[in-house]
Amino acid sequence: MPNIPPPFSAPYAPDDADTAARLFPSSHLAPPQEARIDRTATRLIEAIRKRDDRLAGNLGGVEDMLREFALSTKEGLALMVLAEALLRVPDARTADQFIEDKLGEGDFIHHETKSTAFLVNASAWALGLSARVIQPGETPDGTIGRLVKRLGAPAVRTATRQAMRLMGNHFVLGETIEQALDRGKPRSGQKLRYSFDMLGEGARTAADAKRYFDAYASAIETIGRAAGNHPLPDRPGISVKLSALHPRFEAISRDRVMAELVPQLLDLARRARAYDLNFTVDAEEADRLELSLDVIAATLADPSLAGWDGFGLAIQAYQKRAGAVIDYIHELARAHDRKLMVRLVKGAYWDTEIKRAQERGLDGYPVFTRKAMTDLNYVACASTLLALRPRIFPQFATHNALTVASVLELAGDSSGFEFQRLHGMGEALYEQLAKDHPDIAYRTYAPVGSHRDLLAYLVRRLLENGANSSFVAQAADYRVPVPALLKRPVDLIVRPDHAHHARIPLPGDLFAPERHNSRGIEFGERAALERLLADVKAAAPDLKPVPDATPEQAGAAIAAARAGFAGWSRTQAATRAAALEQAAHLLESRGAHFLALLQTEGGKTLDDALSELREAADFCRYYAAQGRKLFGHAAAMPGPTGESNALAMRGRGVFVAISPWNFPLAIFLGQVTAALMAGNSVVAKPAEQTPRIAREAVALLYEAGIPTSALHLVTGDGRIGAALTAHADIAGIVFTGSTEVARHINRTLAAKDGPIVPLIAETGGINAMIADATALPEQVADDVVTSAFRSAGQRCSALRLLFVQEDVADRMIEMIAGAARELKIGDPSDVATHVGPVIDAEAKQRLDTHVARMKSEARLHFAGIAPEGCFVAPHIFELRDAGQLTEEVFGPILHVVRYRAETLERVLQSIERTGYGLTLGIHSRIDDTVEAIIDRVQVGNIYVNRNMIGAVVGVQPFGGNGLSGTGPKAGGPHYLARFATEQTVTINTAAAGGNAALLAGEE
Repeated sequence: MPNIPPPFSAPYAPDDADTAARLFPSSHLAPPQEARIDRTATRLIEAIRKRDDRLAGNLGGVEDMLREFALSTKEGLALMVLAEALLRVPDARTADQFIEDKLGEGDFIHHETKSTAFLVNASAWALGLSARVIQPGETPDGTIGRLVKRLGAPAVRTATRQAMRLMGNHFVLGETIEQALDRGKPRSGQKLRYSFDMLGEGARTAADAKRYFDAYASAIETIGRAAGNHPLPDRPGISVKLSALHPRFEAISRDRVMAELVPQLLDLARRARAYDLNFTVDAEEADRLELSLDVIAATLADPSLAGWDGFGLAIQAYQKRAGAVIDYIHELARAHDRKLMVRLVKGAYWDTEIKRAQERGLDGYPVFTRKAMTDLNYVACASTLLALRPRIFPQFATHNALTVASVLELAGDSSGFEFQRLHGMGEALYEQLAKDHPDIAYRTYAPVGSHRDLLAYLVRRLLENGANSSFVAQAADYRVPVPALLKRPVDLIVRPDHAHHARIPLPGDLFAPERHNSRGIEFGERAALERLLADVKAAAPDLKPVPDATPEQAGAAIAAARAGFAGWSRTQAATRAAALEQAAHLLESRGAHFLALLQTEGGKTLDDALSELREAADFCRYYAAQGRKLFGHAAAMPGPTGESNALAMRGRGVFVAISPWNFPLAIFLGQVTAALMAGNSVVAKPAEQTPRIAREAVALLYEAGIPTSALHLVTGDGRIGAALTAHADIAGIVFTGSTEVARHINRTLAAKDGPIVPLIAETGGINAMIADATALPEQVADDVVTSAFRSAGQRCSALRLLFVQEDVADRMIEMIAGAARELKIGDPSDVATHVGPVIDAEAKQRLDTHVARMKSEARLHFAGIAPEGCFVAPHIFELRDAGQLTEEVFGPILHVVRYRAETLERVLQSIERTGYGLTLGIHSRIDDTVEAIIDRVQVGNIYVNRNMIGAVVGVQPFGGNGLSGTGPKAGGPHYLARFATEQTVTINTAAAGGNAALLAGEE
């Protein structure tokens, strides 16, 4: 029995300085070696710069595109967006709008073409031609101008699409694997190696996954039949993406992934083995690394793959765990007595990794924040891989001349490894390398697929290589001196404590110095997730019943709060803020306890519970920071000499806070801490379904320093709430819940004699999303499923009504329904659950009644299967008209309406007619469309090209208008002021005999 290593584990986001300190000592080679590296790299850079665009047959490559349309220019950015979306737009109207929008953003008319490459010239000409035609009222001169003016919109559309296809045709080897093989055949005795990459997004549905599997299987068969008789490694290869083979390739679905995906990957690997091909498992995002390695390890262990040296994987050097992955893969290879191929890349999704770590509040980043650190780590990983020959066959994917020269020097000889380049890139560099080192092997990594899929890939390559810090961009820029390109990564970093990018704060410091970001964990880090699950299991919260208060007890609580108001309102703002910050600290230190409560009493999945815990901590810190500014000292006002004028804010009195069951911790604490920070005393009434969470939250606030005289908890149903809101001695109400109850509270306040008190209400909405034909279907599916079905649809912000342009509706609806089918519905304590229960039997009955009505009135696209208990499965209904949905349906039910592109105004009118204005989603690549919708609708929170839930405190202040609430927005800079009164104090400073300050002034 082989000694199989345990599952991969390494620190997810180690400190950059520690990593740099470990890498620095081995980064410098002997002076003769460094000199050879300089000479080799210089020769390669000169070859890149000397390449003559005018040579016959030169189409140009990514380098030429970057030189022509730099991403720092409006033309470059417009071209990127146009390329990403145009070819998937089926209808002429939307295509025309999109073309006009993007070509109008850049100066394509007056663009002077710098490159003589045919590809760039033709694209620039077509784009300039199109831009000229769409200029309103322009009268171009000359024969060409008159011809262009007569072309009209169809010709514009054709010219622009042709420009996009022209680019796509150069960067894709073929639209089918047969075309790619034919195009990749050696010419004139060339010795070429290819690895084929089947383009496409990750699978969202089971049908997607099957389609990708079939495409991979067919491609392996076709490649294998044409592969010839050379032995490995001199044979073609194919790259497969695990996320394309499974619709829920995520850490929380590990058991399902291992059961379903491993047999699929093994099947493909066996097919590749039959032809002795190079079979590479592509790299995924950092949160999927451990899962990817689990799948690879399980597949590799199968004895049917024994004796085959073609199995491999890609490793990303920008990931801090790259070195640990290499060690782990080597252990696997040794345990199974296999030889493996390892493709070392730098990594293509750096911006996504940075954003995810910030959003999740991690302790650090899983990737390096400085490019020089990635380059340094790449060379260190290359050195390790070269030392592991022949057990490991390294494949160095790079277009960096300095990296190539460094690897050549480290290798010592030309055997046992290869270089790789992307098709359409690095041609000049590798042509020169082949001349200087004809025995060095290199492989071309070639994308295969439709132009529609290819252009999204091209945009990623442009982003990856078009940044100012990219070697590809700098090598193409003659203004950058060659010695600058030869500067070693270690010399750019200088010291280990400079390894982290100075302008990229750690996730925890994202809002510094004002406040700390709430702390989260990455579920893709096995050790962190297991610790959290163990802590939650051990928490064992107190689930004893909480007795309801009587109306008399409610009145007594208000009286006690009124008595405590004076002392609390005179407490220094800094002291009040410190108590809130301590509450945030206690929340995080006792996170497992509150997570267990949220799951048992609130029915939350672990992901939702963690998000809510973080939101509660963010509220505490944000209101503390805002309170210091607003209540810390009076603001001096301008005025005449001889007097002082100051404006101060102070508490109103007793605030009643009525919170809902759907966010029983975050909204409860958000309301209470805002009122307390403003200097009010508070009587808090939580939802009747979740009193235990509120009881624990109040106890925590007492421990944090809030006096018991300032905060009082009253539990009970709506009758207790009514008694509180009708009381004569309250100074304000903050309420989150249904529009119906908010109306009732409003009427109650209006009917009372005495002071007019504020009502701060946040209610629900018939929240809509609009998706046009330029939107990426996979992104729409992700965002719709998240917005409509996460938290079982029990969010105020959840998506209820989706408008889809009819030209793309069939495909989008099919994908959304397929993605919804993959959600797991069940016990929220199971980490793999996506959709938990609805709050109670009454809520389930209302939703079941609505589903039954919709089945008779609308077209059913999807109906999930719910287990026994308070569960309602996701449903998708298509309505004839948006008017069929007359009220908010608070659960996992999505309603879809098709619209024609020319009827967008009617869509906006139908949204307006609902009377609600809470959240709106827009999916479009047309900026003019997005801006027109934003300008047209009165909606509190608008989300563009993303999901429409999960507003972050201090980032996306949350709240609506109309039937959706009164404002101001919770978690925003205007919220606290509504809890306060204002006081102006004017002092005549000259009253005691004259204006001494003025008289003492010098001329």
